[in-house]
Amino acid sequence: MVFLNKAENKPPFLCIIRVLMISKINCLTFICLLYSGLFVNPVMADVVKPALVEINVKKDKTVNIEIRASIEALLTGINAQYKNTKQAPNAAQYDVYRKMTAEQLQHSFESFKQPFLQQVYLKIAGNTQRQNLLLSIDGVTIPPPGYTKVPRISVIQMSGKLPDDAQSLQWYYPAKFGDHAVRLRQIDQENHLWHWSQWQWIRDDSVSEPFSLTEIVADKPLLDVISSYIVIGYSHIVPKGQDHILFILGLFLLSTHWRPLLMQVTMFTVAHTITLGLAMNNVVELPANVVEPLIALSIAYVGIENLTTRTLHKSRLILVFIFGLLHGLGFAGVLSDFGMPEDDFAVALISFNVGVELGQITVISLAFVLLSVWFKNRQRYRKMVVMPGSILISVVGLYWFFERLELF
Repeated sequence: MVFLNKAENKPPFLCIIRVLMISKINCLTFICLLYSGLFVNPVMADVVKPALVEINVKKDKTVNIEIRASIEALLTGINAQYKNTKQAPNAAQYDVYRKMTAEQLQHSFESFKQPFLQQVYLKIAGNTQRQNLLLSIDGVTIPPPGYTKVPRISVIQMSGKLPDDAQSLQWYYPAKFGDHAVRLRQIDQENHLWHWSQWQWIRDDSVSEPFSLTEIVADKPLLDVISSYIVIGYSHIVPKGQDHILFILGLFLLSTHWRPLLMQVTMFTVAHTITLGLAMNNVVELPANVVEPLIALSIAYVGIENLTTRTLHKSRLILVFIFGLLHGLGFAGVLSDFGMPEDDFAVALISFNVGVELGQITVISLAFVLLSVWFKNRQRYRKMVVMPGSILISVVGLYWFFERLELF
């Protein structure tokens, strides 16, 4: 049976309606799929990002700490136990905070400063004893609300004075404030030298591993850089990258053969590698309120095109390349938060993209395993899998597009 011989020249919306009628999809099933796609785990709810903590130690034992975190999440108790802020019981109050001006949010944070100071600390090890260092909050820098579909990251500045015999320090940031990463910077102002430690990721209610204050921090071994950035890239796709997963599934549905599928994925990977590298070097930059809606629109387009064509054309590869350039700007947001090692920039960038590629291959492989039973009957596969799957992808992509435009 030919499904699109008359629909291929129709507007996309009419194609969707016609496919629904031809495929005889159970309305209740489609509504349930749509509900799960749009509301159970909405991508553009704020993802709870980990806090980034940088501890600066000078030769005179002065300590300055910068904590980059969401004050809105701190005030509402939203941490890593929630995949996104919409799942938290205080989601409504969070939405109120993120729409506040910087001055209003600053005022709301005032009453939280003392409880915050009582729960974060530095544990100092000296020659004779261990003690917790008394810290103070010197200032809080809060940006304007801007694009409210992306979490606002504020900077909390703290300081303290180390005892003269301090040998090492450990950092504590309670798990109820969320996951975080911490690193130490040794500052030698006289000789204009700065030595960064590597990030320590802490996802439970424990103190960091000790940072030595008597030895110059060493560069991270190359294999550690490679493995850590592969993990970051992979986790950005599986399980965190719902929009990227949907895009890859859209590519998968058009063809069940590895060769054309890998051609699309390769074009996508090459493209996002280019813009990711350019964005991380501040050569190319687009605001999130432009990038995020366009990424959603690219997802919708891939789904709609699956409904109007049966074969992979060269134009599809060109479009996938263009969409890859766009998604690369989205990936840059992840790495800009985490940072890149200056000495191993190229290695870290390639490793991140390898992780992304492995994540994409994982998604494709799982799709093959779950849907291979339909491959024998091509017409049935298109009717029962490609059509409803592409409709779902299209509708979800369009929903995210309008949501990211902040129309509702």
